[in-house]
Order: sequence, then structure tokens, then C-alpha cells
Amino acid sequence: MNTKEINVLVLAYLGDTIYENYVRKYLIINKGIANVDSLQKEAVKFVSAKSQASFLQEMIDADFFNAEELSVIKRARNYKTTSHPKNCDIITYKYATGLECLIGYLELEKQKERVDEIMSFILK
Repeated sequence: MNTKEINVLVLAYLGDTIYENYVRKYLIINKGIANVDSLQKEAVKFVSAKSQASFLQEMIDADFFNAEELSVIKRARNYKTTSHPKNCDIITYKYATGLECLIGYLELEKQKERVDEIMSFILK
């Protein structure tokens, strides 16, 4: 299957699980957090739509992405949707979806090293 033909929300669905897995491992291994309540509170700092949108904008400002990656992000960001979580606006949600979509896309393209680079930037 051509990865570019997969619905961006499906790619974001996959990317969300990968992103959250990186964050959880980071908090357990690097931060040494061993309490589930504490893990949840810390994870929100990374996995909320507002945080994800902020990380994405920071990476865009740093010219972190290549043209193909920016294309995937823009495709997700421009996808027509009217639903979004109650705790954030539609623009923030679309930026967060763009980041998740890119991670899902890179995973299916077997570009794990690039996913590692993105997550290292975020978790720095």
C-alpha cells in the first residue's frame, strides 16, 4: 500500500501510539518515575494537543523537517475536520494531528531513525 494514500487520521492514530510510547519510556527510564499517577501527570506535559502543537512549531521554526515531511504535516493540518477535543481550539488540534501523522507516516515508511530524531528533539 502507498503510504501517501493512507488517510491522515489513520496515520495520526498510529503516530499517537508511537509518540506516547516514547514519552512513557522516557519518563520511566530517563526520569526514573515509578508512580503511575506521577507518570500520568508528567506525560500530559508531552502528549497534550497544546504541547504537541508547540513542539511541532518549534521544529518548523528550527527548519528541522525536509520537504517530504512538511508535505505530510501540511496534508494532515489541512484535512477537513470539524471535531476536536473540548480543551483546545481547532488550529492547535490540527498542528498536533500533523505531528502524530508524520510519526505514523515515518513508521510505515520504516524510517525509525528519523522518528528517533524527532522524539529526541521533543524529549531533549
